[in-house]
Amino acid sequence: DLKKLSGIGPALEKKLNEAGVTSFAQIASWGAAEVAEFDEKLSFKGRIEREGWVEQAKAIVAEKE
Repeated sequence: DLKKLSGIGPALEKKLNEAGVTSFAQIASWGAAEVAEFDEKLSFKGRIEREGWVEQAKAIVAEKE
């Protein structure tokens, strides 16, 4: 449920799923190149960094372990 990340609602979750992103672990593993790629591919205009998705995803993954 990617909607647990701040700034992701049903529409953005659908866009991410369609782009092959379905897990917090995927987002947690993103480096600068992946952030830039998805930012451009999905027209997020800096939203990934601004909302801290990678950091949030890392925290969720850590909680599950």
